[in-house]
Amino acid sequence: MKTLKIAALGLTHDHVWENLTLLRQLSGVQLVGAFDSHVELRERFAREYSAPAFTSANELLRSTAPDAVLIFADNRGGAELACAALRHRAHVLIEKPMAADAAGARKILRVAKANRRRVMVNWPIAWWPQLQHALKLASDGKLGRLWQVRYRAAHAGPKAMGCSRFFSDWLYDPARNGAGAFMDYCCYGAALARVTLGQPQRVSAFIARLGNHAIRAEDNGLLLMHYPKALGISEGSWTQAGYMTSYVTVLYGTKGTLLVEPGDKGRLLIATAEQPAGVPVRVPPLPKHMRNAVAHFVRALRTGENFTDLCTAEVGRDTQEILEAGLKVAHSGHTLH
Repeated sequence: MKTLKIAALGLTHDHVWENLTLLRQLSGVQLVGAFDSHVELRERFAREYSAPAFTSANELLRSTAPDAVLIFADNRGGAELACAALRHRAHVLIEKPMAADAAGARKILRVAKANRRRVMVNWPIAWWPQLQHALKLASDGKLGRLWQVRYRAAHAGPKAMGCSRFFSDWLYDPARNGAGAFMDYCCYGAALARVTLGQPQRVSAFIARLGNHAIRAEDNGLLLMHYPKALGISEGSWTQAGYMTSYVTVLYGTKGTLLVEPGDKGRLLIATAEQPAGVPVRVPPLPKHMRNAVAHFVRALRTGENFTDLCTAEVGRDTQEILEAGLKVAHSGHTLH
């Protein structure tokens, strides 16, 4: 088995450290280096992973010639790093939502196609066993026809959640993030709606700054996705106290309703006409390559298997299109009185 050389481009997204640790646990993989513009992050990487840290992405790509890269930078810079890596003929795993705007997502796909390389978008919720099973049940028609998909992501804000200053700085910056809470958190519901219902015919959206902190970005967003016979609802908030209702997915069908609790150990509940109050569903254990992003990415590169639907680049691009349409509506201020 050939050893896969993998590098990290960007270290400002806090999810990078967990994924690098998981990567190091895989056999047949060599972590060959990382790039970031912040000296503190380069020093941490070199100290914790015993690999070189570079001050230039191009220098890393030339020097190490990685087979694949993990990108954990800000949304705008990450899209450019993805294109640079693809031009160096490296496959790409990039953290959600893929880019800061639809143009960035479309560019990644063009460059990937031109260089015959693969791109996977990591949605952290994709590795929850109960969500994977819920999506399979819905796809198999167990709920009948889906008529609504709903997801809410919320907490008290990046700084209150303990995000590093490197992460918080760009999350609060609409230029690097693409927006604020709307981009950071409404993206999840948009991706779930895209996978289960397809691309919406039209969207409605609202954004607001409802907290007491002074930031340039919105801290709350609501995205409605309209389909001929269905509706997608995605909520994002950086001002919620506590976790009740947060990170919950609900799939509504003509024959039943699935409620997906969050986290690795969340339950999956189903309600039907016979069991209207809802009962737990047994969730089968996941194979190793479906338990986290890097295991799935490496497995797919080795075998040629498809990425799981939620994590394909095409779904990532379409999600970006939905978000951009929503932001245009939200900024237009068009409402009925």
